[in-house]
Amino acid sequence: MITMTTTETMKAVRIHKFGGPEVLQLENAPRPEPLAHQVLIRVHAAGVNPIDWKIREGKMGRIPLPTIMGSDFSGEIEALGPDVTEFRVGEMVFGSVADDSGSYAEYALAPVSQIVEKPANLEHVQAAAIPVPAMTAWQALFDHAKLRRGQKILIHAAAGGVGNFAVQFAKWKGAYVIGTASADSAQLVRNLGAHEVIDYRTTPFEDLVRDADIVFDTIGGETQERSWKALKKGGTLVSVVQPPDEKLAAARGARGIFMREDGTRNEELTQITNLIASGQIKVNVETVLPLSEARKAQNLSQTGHAHGKIILTVT
Repeated sequence: MITMTTTETMKAVRIHKFGGPEVLQLENAPRPEPLAHQVLIRVHAAGVNPIDWKIREGKMGRIPLPTIMGSDFSGEIEALGPDVTEFRVGEMVFGSVADDSGSYAEYALAPVSQIVEKPANLEHVQAAAIPVPAMTAWQALFDHAKLRRGQKILIHAAAGGVGNFAVQFAKWKGAYVIGTASADSAQLVRNLGAHEVIDYRTTPFEDLVRDADIVFDTIGGETQERSWKALKKGGTLVSVVQPPDEKLAAARGARGIFMREDGTRNEELTQITNLIASGQIKVNVETVLPLSEARKAQNLSQTGHAHGKIILTVT
């Protein structure tokens, strides 16, 4: 458990019950104190992810309430927990928070295993857009699907927060990249490096793609079910939204993998950061809002039509 101070407070966006955006409350909350192997972060910017509104609605299990929303952040180290020697007070870092902390707040706790130094050429708004979506895409493509140069990959929702990193990583790796997106997002996806873009509203992707080595599913439902037709025999479907159907996978002679992002692999976040700092990978931030507009931010995320990352700034 996190030890809370009794006198110091901070502004934070919390929920006291599950429900719609109206349950998000910007209020005073106890400022936490770091435990061993943790640091206290003064948050400058917080990322908004689809999992945030799913947690708010109770779709990710009944977590203890009240809880502060948000996972990824960029900010400044305010205090060190016992035995922390890897970082120093005042250092600019970014990453993801501890399990029982939240980034929609003036202060948050983060394990040292989940943060890296922020490059000087990255603004806090850009850095906060990286951890969850970039790590999700990286781990899906390389840790689970084992994407190799020359393979063909179909990426669903290629203009979204996770999808746009996946397109760039796949192109960087030397794969042939096909993305699904709406017509108004097609040019964005091409600019990210996709060789082909399929308008999912007008064209069944499975009619055009039949020999993909990998399908990266960020949508689930009937999109995932139809995706088996796009895979070649022995291909891999990796999903971040729901477990693939084992019978459908077997019928296709394919592998189906369900994964969740592992924020503790900060060596991977370091690799990603180096690619971004060197200009090989771009960070696509679509919307920047103040912390007080967390409801609006989650509403936009929940539409599923965000072209890139939504960021909350904390002052």
